[in-house]
Amino acid sequence: MTDNPLEYEKIPKLLKDFAVPSIMAALVSSLYNIVDQIFIGQGVGYLGNAATNVSYPFSTICLAISLLIGIGSASRFSLYLGKKKPELAARAAGNGISLMVIFGLAYVVIGESLLPQLLKLFGATKDVFPFARQYASVTLLGMPFLIVTTGMSNLIRADGSPRYSMACMMIGAIANTILDPIFIFILHWGIFGAALATILGQILSFFIAARYLWHFQTIHFQKSSFQPRVKESLKTCSMGISSSVNQIAITFVQIILYNSLTYYGAQTVYGSDIPLAACGIVMKTNAIILAIVVGISQGAQPIIGFNYGAEHYSRVRKAYLLAIKWNLIVSATGFCLLQCFPQYIISLFGDGDKLYLEFSVLFMRIFLFMVLVNGVQLLSSSFFTAIGKPMKGAFLALTRQVFFLIPLILLLPLWFGIMGVLFAGPIADFMAFIMSVVLVSRELRKQRILSQEKNSSEQ
Repeated sequence: MTDNPLEYEKIPKLLKDFAVPSIMAALVSSLYNIVDQIFIGQGVGYLGNAATNVSYPFSTICLAISLLIGIGSASRFSLYLGKKKPELAARAAGNGISLMVIFGLAYVVIGESLLPQLLKLFGATKDVFPFARQYASVTLLGMPFLIVTTGMSNLIRADGSPRYSMACMMIGAIANTILDPIFIFILHWGIFGAALATILGQILSFFIAARYLWHFQTIHFQKSSFQPRVKESLKTCSMGISSSVNQIAITFVQIILYNSLTYYGAQTVYGSDIPLAACGIVMKTNAIILAIVVGISQGAQPIIGFNYGAEHYSRVRKAYLLAIKWNLIVSATGFCLLQCFPQYIISLFGDGDKLYLEFSVLFMRIFLFMVLVNGVQLLSSSFFTAIGKPMKGAFLALTRQVFFLIPLILLLPLWFGIMGVLFAGPIADFMAFIMSVVLVSRELRKQRILSQEKNSSEQ
């Protein structure tokens, strides 16, 4: 087995080579829903925007499945490559791909069967429900393709082809962006056209990703590599659990947030539909910043995982700290834009009355006030997964969403009404940031000691 650049190339160059395509792929993935919302807002109105918002949990659940299997199998893949065990790496990758297909098919069957009940659970009001049902019933059909594509992109990146991984996602997103205005404004298919454009883009991305099965550089698949194995599957899921749990937690937060905004909004001049529509715009705007952070995290994952497996602890530390530095630069830029120009960002998603714009600006400025540090928790959770400590990663993934944000959303409005919902976001972000700093600092100290002991034994 030839030397792997992950073992000797300079960390800044590696992170640039791996993270930039990952950032592009993550941005493209988040743009599927954002592009739909922009065109729907312009062509259908804010009720159409609200419909895409209450349908959005289907996408976050889909992403949770993709990360559970994709990150899990890619983490094991990188660790085995670092230990010079390509046969085990091939088995981890093949088993993961089989799981993607199985989970994807099961998800679409369950989603379509329970669609009306789930949309009501997600917060669809009487006026929003018809739009949401039309949109979600179509987009669910593309979820199996999206699960395989997103999961495969992690393996492709870990194999040393981050640009191909990026291309998989970008081609579909470009197709979606071209088809959206054609279907909505020229053919007048409305929200159905936006949904159809989305799944056609996802299917195209799927075929590009599937083509890579015959082009892996570091491993060679056997037919037996793709045989589903319970033991292999459990190991994969344990490695991907932290990233997946974070997305599942986001789904629960969305459900509770949408229902809280609908309930407490009805007690204000804004009503129930305006807060629901505004929330989706704010969350999806934040998703752009988080997509960049996710891209940095995914780019750092194979670097950290390989070098931890090879016991190059100083390189692990350098990769993590550089990723944090990049994250802070991106988050600081996002903070300035969100606080200074919220009305311009909101206007991209269509027009609304004065109350709609007023609440949207208020929501964006307050809820995303701590955007400067909220990526640290995500990067730190991924860091623990990459070094084979998924339980710590899962714990960190739960801190912001489950341990802090959900209780705050439920409790603060009891005293402060709808403003309590808005202030829950920055308070939870800051508390999760402190927890991440404490846990990662301890881990880096342990690795420093291991590095010193290794150097002493080699002398």
